[in-house]
Amino acid sequence: MAARPAKKAIFEQFAADGLTLMVGNPGTVEQGFLDVLEETPGFRYVLALQESAAVGIADGYARATGGPALVQLHSGVGLGNGVGMLYQAKRGHSPLVVIAGEAGVRYEALDGQMAVDLVAMARPVTKQAMRVTHPGSVLRVLRRAIKTAMTPPRGPVFVALPMDVLDEDTDEPAVPSTIPSRATLPVAGELERAAAALRGARRPVVLAGDGVAVSGAQEELARTAEALGAPVWTVNSSELNIDTTHPLYRGDLGHMFGEHSAAAVAGADAVLVVGTYLFPEVFPLLTSPFPEGAAIVHVDLDDYEIAKNFPVDVALVADPKPTLAALAGLLGPARPAPAREPAEPYGETLMDVFAAELAARAPDELVIFDEALTASPALLRQLPPSRPGTYFQTRGGSLGVGIPGAIGIKLARPEAEVVAFTGDGGSMYTIQALWSAVRYGVAARFVICDNRRYQLLDDNLEQYWRERGIVSHPHPEGFDLSHPEIDFVRLAASLGVPGVRVSKPAQVEAAVQRMLAAPGPFLVDLITT
Repeated sequence: MAARPAKKAIFEQFAADGLTLMVGNPGTVEQGFLDVLEETPGFRYVLALQESAAVGIADGYARATGGPALVQLHSGVGLGNGVGMLYQAKRGHSPLVVIAGEAGVRYEALDGQMAVDLVAMARPVTKQAMRVTHPGSVLRVLRRAIKTAMTPPRGPVFVALPMDVLDEDTDEPAVPSTIPSRATLPVAGELERAAAALRGARRPVVLAGDGVAVSGAQEELARTAEALGAPVWTVNSSELNIDTTHPLYRGDLGHMFGEHSAAAVAGADAVLVVGTYLFPEVFPLLTSPFPEGAAIVHVDLDDYEIAKNFPVDVALVADPKPTLAALAGLLGPARPAPAREPAEPYGETLMDVFAAELAARAPDELVIFDEALTASPALLRQLPPSRPGTYFQTRGGSLGVGIPGAIGIKLARPEAEVVAFTGDGGSMYTIQALWSAVRYGVAARFVICDNRRYQLLDDNLEQYWRERGIVSHPHPEGFDLSHPEIDFVRLAASLGVPGVRVSKPAQVEAAVQRMLAAPGPFLVDLITT
């Protein structure tokens, strides 16, 4: 291979791996390879005005395409700004390849401006963090990053690229990265052990997570649950792991309190866990929520998560899709489905009215990004997700994923109608991303569920009071967002996005029509107080 500067060779490597889009925010120590980017045919740079937005856009892009997605951050200051979003990408197993420049290996001992150990910064929020120190290994390290990011359990990988290393020549060939297949099926004896543990159960329960969606195992999960006659709870689910209109679907366990998970499995004599970790709450139970004597079968490609917190009876490090298909065959015909609990009565909210109108008018190719949090129940009542690839939810606890996530999905799937629902508080973490949507003609839609509070904190604080017998009293002033009032329509307009405020049911129909007809991005400030 002919020698050429490594800063040019990296784009040959990206092309070899089908990476033609980079989301980032530029800096001086990245200027060399960003200059080359401008001369690279077919390669697109999406500028974000803050690194959290850049990572969020790339995360949405990776989730819509199956990854990988390429992110450029600026040295330590940019990596620091992106850490929160990288954490949620790690918890959600998004296959991001994150690169950041630094001044150069030659300056390492001088402790200059912005000097920091990038690998140490990135390690806690990535699957792997690396630094290139020789031009002869630049492409090798990038291939390793792509392979690691894409090999289940997937996750973000960070590579530090010193400027002086990229300025040097390399004769490395640019060849496609190798992604190992983990489409593994347990040996027959282990499958029969799992089936035997589940077959005789009278009160089985299924707990499923995003490993099901990554494997494309939604149909196999449904068939296995039907063969067991078992209700299905999703665990910290942010993808569509089962049709939510399926008669066996019971809901998501949530992410805050261990008592919710304990209630779901309280009467179970057997539990099948697929593609998730146990349990993901902020405040999990310290003792096992599983009834004594219940048989626990756990199937996942992430061996770290199996029996991490509680012992299981059958542990299968395997791909959910073929494993569930085999289990369904061993378990036999479908059993009668247990009766559902009657739906709790609810008063129709403005969110219900808006979501119902969207359901009536939206095209079939509607994709929802749900960061609505406390408004999510109304959204899901009116728009229950039923098809893979049409519903994405926040994960990992990072606020502000909705707006950039929808932009990334729309970049990946321009033919789809993509609508993000986010909160007034969450939106302000990444509101700059609206500017990127306008700049690149990304016609995503954004609905701000505007209750002028951090309502989730109100709800969680009340749970805290109940648990400790504390008498209810006014919520902390720090949860209030009403003063000064944020005018989201004017704010969006300042970034180039038209919008409308909706505070009454009579305004909903016109707002939805206008939103769906807009040729570019559009924002609705939906007053949900």
